[in-house]
Amino acid sequence: MKVWSMSIVAGLGMAAPVAAPAAEPLKVAFVYLGPRSDGGWTQQHDLARLALEKAMGSAIKTTFVENVPETADSERVFRQLAADGNKLIFATSFGYMEPLQKVAKLFPDVKFEHVNGFKTAANISVYEPRFEEGFYLIGTIAGLMTKTNTLGFIGSFPIPSVMRNIDAMALGAQAVNPKVKVKPIWVNTWYDPGKERQAADTLIAQGADNVAQNTDSPASIQAAQEKGTYAFSIDADMSSFGKKAQLSGSTEDWSGYYIDETKKVLDGTWTGNRRVRWGLKEGLVVMAPLNPDIPPEVVKVFEERKAAIIAGTLNPFAGPIKDNTGKEMVPAGGKMSEATFSSLNWYVEGVEGTVPK
Repeated sequence: MKVWSMSIVAGLGMAAPVAAPAAEPLKVAFVYLGPRSDGGWTQQHDLARLALEKAMGSAIKTTFVENVPETADSERVFRQLAADGNKLIFATSFGYMEPLQKVAKLFPDVKFEHVNGFKTAANISVYEPRFEEGFYLIGTIAGLMTKTNTLGFIGSFPIPSVMRNIDAMALGAQAVNPKVKVKPIWVNTWYDPGKERQAADTLIAQGADNVAQNTDSPASIQAAQEKGTYAFSIDADMSSFGKKAQLSGSTEDWSGYYIDETKKVLDGTWTGNRRVRWGLKEGLVVMAPLNPDIPPEVVKVFEERKAAIIAGTLNPFAGPIKDNTGKEMVPAGGKMSEATFSSLNWYVEGVEGTVPK
């Protein structure tokens, strides 16, 4: 229904209806660590941004800033986006946490969402995928497909979300093949194809015939394709870089979450001080298509365990769990506590080496 105000039309002495101005669209901003064409993490966020635009139409207007380092530069970017009138800002990398905290205090009327973080506020909510579900399933495939009983893992930084992935992969593999060992290499970057390729080559040379990654480029997929071994993608389906090599991968579809949160802002139901974790059940974690060369018996186990995770009958971090020194961390019949889960900084049994400081 239109809302009318009255004005006097000069010279006619009569009232004329004047339509109230249309509501301004909600301005929504995204801050990206890498290029939106990286083929992985950032690309998936940007595809979700485009899906958000399509779903919400003229009710919103989105913008993005790419290649923003996890330094003081990010604080400047967040401050400028807030000053420009963006009322919902998605910070899509863990290292933005402290800069975001500072800016959020300066703009209490702006709503901020931070991926994979753990600090919330009245105008900050945290969101993350249940990555560990996908990596448990990666481990299931790798444990059944390996001929050397040696798996590789390329790690970015030893933060809790990455530690959960390497541990979940090891647990999934050992559940189907107790002989499996996991060799990690840490590259201290999210996106550096050269370093990722070097790490993959090293792991393959050390006997790893299945390599998973927690980095953003397809370099490890390409290395496995050339060496005749297997690999797993993360964030996006990277099978085009190695159709024989990639067995599957743990990818994300962020669009459902972004649409849901934006609707909450528009209808006034958005709240801060939340930590939201979506996984396979909610459709945020999505497994990449299975390689057609995977034997049917392996596919069967994979599908059974995937269905059990979705149904809530399989918890990747259910006990018994020991760390790689033999110390019991989760007793039989128990589940990992939320405090331990959120701050995980140790390797499970079967992962070689020590966690970098």
